[in-house]
Amino acid sequence: MVIKILLVLLGFILIIIGADLLVDGARNIAKKYRIPDVVIGLTIVSLGTSFPEIMITITSAKNEYHDLIFGNALGSNIVNLGLILGTIALIKPVYLDRDTKNIHLPLAVMATAVLAFMGNGLIGTDHVISKLEGWLLIAMSVVYFIVPAYKSLHRIQLTKQHRADQIEDNISLPKSLIYIVLGFIALKFGADFAVDNATIIGQQIGIPESVIGLTIVGMGTALPELITSITATLKGTEGLAIGNLIGSCILNLFLIIGLGAAINPLSFLPIFNLELMFLFGLTFLVWVFSYLGKRNTLSRVEGSILILCFAGYMFVLFN
Repeated sequence: MVIKILLVLLGFILIIIGADLLVDGARNIAKKYRIPDVVIGLTIVSLGTSFPEIMITITSAKNEYHDLIFGNALGSNIVNLGLILGTIALIKPVYLDRDTKNIHLPLAVMATAVLAFMGNGLIGTDHVISKLEGWLLIAMSVVYFIVPAYKSLHRIQLTKQHRADQIEDNISLPKSLIYIVLGFIALKFGADFAVDNATIIGQQIGIPESVIGLTIVGMGTALPELITSITATLKGTEGLAIGNLIGSCILNLFLIIGLGAAINPLSFLPIFNLELMFLFGLTFLVWVFSYLGKRNTLSRVEGSILILCFAGYMFVLFN
């Protein structure tokens, strides 16, 4: 047990190091090519910090651990929007740009509703997400990922046309890419150490698989998002943090669930309706907050409310 705890701590250390490298590399690329931080967060960073969820989904689908797949995706999103977004808003009020308010947050609400419809048989097979539905979800995630990536490439091309005035030549692109790759590697192995050993500890003390998925695995695989977002906020690139969180939430519902179903049709247990309802409400609340109070800003008070919602969810889950 002591060794497992030490490996969990080692995982946390690797995640912190990886997040620092990833944020520095992504921030430098954004600065070099004048790409908005939120766009980098929605693409490179969100995909990178979602690697732990992707790896766990592939393994779980092959072994038919359906509870773990749903728990992993839903739990990670609840952690992202409740605990992590609330925490970075407490550190510093978060600016939400027009695309986040009008496109990405509504899409996150829609993604939650689509998954609820599929799981409850309102779309497709009753209480089963089929392989066809899985591929449909994957296609939706690809489209979602490509659109901001295309905008970024277009921006880079425009920047190259005005290289003398726009590109900061003192920033090394190869060095930034190396930072990003090393950050991904550290995040991947750190999450593996933390989640695998925390799951074993949970099993040894008798925590059910569905609860492990929603808590230990869900929170564990959200660690890259947590540390990356806090690091980005402390370094003054909260746009990158927001893009990372919202992008990861949408990828978790479209790509993670879709991947699991494409490998092996997923049985949807009614118990997950409670988590879906809570996630839908939490996502909708963040969307509403984006239009309240100070213009385009998520305040510390609103961040506190999100954290309280997360604490209430954890209390209900364990009681």
